[in-house]
Amino acid sequence: MRNNIVAGNWKMNLTFEQALQLANDLNAWATENKPTAKVIIAPTSIYLQAIQEIVDGDFVQVASQDVSNSEKGAYTGDISAEQLDSIGINCAIVGHSERREYQQETDAIIAQKLEQLFNKDITPILCVGEKLEERQAEKHFDVVKSQILNALNPQKAENLTKLVIAYEPVWAIGTGVTASPEQAQEIHAFIRSVLNETYGSEVAENTSILYGGSVNPSNAEELFSQKDIDGGLVGGASLKVEDFSQIIAAFK
Repeated sequence: MRNNIVAGNWKMNLTFEQALQLANDLNAWATENKPTAKVIIAPTSIYLQAIQEIVDGDFVQVASQDVSNSEKGAYTGDISAEQLDSIGINCAIVGHSERREYQQETDAIIAQKLEQLFNKDITPILCVGEKLEERQAEKHFDVVKSQILNALNPQKAENLTKLVIAYEPVWAIGTGVTASPEQAQEIHAFIRSVLNETYGSEVAENTSILYGGSVNPSNAEELFSQKDIDGGLVGGASLKVEDFSQIIAAFK
């Protein structure tokens, strides 16, 4: 059975004090309200351990925004899956569109990162999604399918039960433009069909698929009500506990 998940990607925002305050405020809200959705926050890497220590893991889970595609060695600035595991981090975002674009991450690199996470039993949130010109050219289905298969085909089949996918149309990230609920549902259903055709119904039906792209308190409930949308990967709206808690509460 797949989970409803609302994950907040804090990206390169917040000072240490601000991050601690936000984590504390969110933790207090979650422990009081006991949301039905799993809540995940992904602060910048240097805050991971401190925030991990102050939240109640039964209500708020802490994730890394990235992981190295190498096990260990001379990779200055990278963080390995083993290092994440050593401080109790059991979830990580992989293949975010910003890393694909700004750090030129390829599907092959993303596949290697997934392997590193699976080897340490860390749940990956695999991000996929098309650029505006690819949607306008009606290539979005092909782009998303290629990203999924290139990342997952090298993996062991038993590892795919630990997978979460986040569909994030690049044209809707941080722009204020959101895919309509119908557009989002259409491609989430397509993603599930790709998983079903390639890896079987068990993987397809148990993989949580999140929507990411200007999710906010006013559109969350309608997006999350769609059959194949299991939650959201939230950017800017996750930086304010008032907004993020309303999005989480969209799951009744």
